[in-house]
Amino acid sequence: MARSAESLSRQWLASLAHERRASPHTLRAYGDDLARFLSFLNEHVGTQIDTEALAALSPADIRAFITLRRSQGLGARGVQRALAAIRSFFRYLAREAILDNPAARALRSPRAPRTLPRPLSVRDAARVLEGAGAHGVKWLAARDVALLTLLYGVGLRISEALGLKRGDAPLGDVLGIVGKGNKERVIPVLPVVREAVDVYVRACPFQLAPGAPLFVSRRGKAMSAREAQALMQKLRGGLGLSERATPHALRHSFATHLLAGGGDLRSVQELLGHASLSTTQTYTQVETSKLMEVYKNAHPKGKAA
Repeated sequence: MARSAESLSRQWLASLAHERRASPHTLRAYGDDLARFLSFLNEHVGTQIDTEALAALSPADIRAFITLRRSQGLGARGVQRALAAIRSFFRYLAREAILDNPAARALRSPRAPRTLPRPLSVRDAARVLEGAGAHGVKWLAARDVALLTLLYGVGLRISEALGLKRGDAPLGDVLGIVGKGNKERVIPVLPVVREAVDVYVRACPFQLAPGAPLFVSRRGKAMSAREAQALMQKLRGGLGLSERATPHALRHSFATHLLAGGGDLRSVQELLGHASLSTTQTYTQVETSKLMEVYKNAHPKGKAA
């Protein structure tokens, strides 16, 4: 009996969440991309999409969807993500022996230009941490400082920081993290980071079980990534920082400042949990571009140019 694409989509997302440990951001983005694809197919094929319709799709059908999304203004990175979501969905169907259609594998992703990370300066990073402590509610101020100190002092992704449990505190000298792609890494924890988390735990008014989220909202529920983004948005406005000053920019700052201070590339790769060294190398390009800017502005010949 044919099964509906919508039910298969829900099973796939559940698999990504529980087996693949995908971040909430990835789940939301992939879910949106696949929902758009299935909605397109309903009109494109002219029937409700089920396992039989999915098995019959050709590369041309998927290419028609990508062409539509491009006409709607989707850039190369968006196309890459949409194709990644579709491929992931079909891999799941094949892995579960539901159907095996190689159409998605036949399409090549567009090459997107690699943009350099936008870290904060050392001074601005310090201002952000100081500003986070200005919240009118004492325990929320402690929470905000602890969260942002983790992002900058340990280089965590926001999903990794918000994934910590109450039982993880107090932090030890090292912190074990399971990041993207189930890649495990162990990161040294600076005393200032441990202290910031300790201050927050002592101030938090909720009695949290060891398995409960470490970072909670003012109502004691798990703190969301959107709350962290709203926190940085507020700090940007108050401190006059660029819109690039996001929670993830603190992770960029962690890597860039380590390299600027003499850290070697391989060590920073391990600390960040990057699967590829080439990803980490983008931070050296940041330092080179900054050096060239300083050179151009300071050298007499540079000024003349």
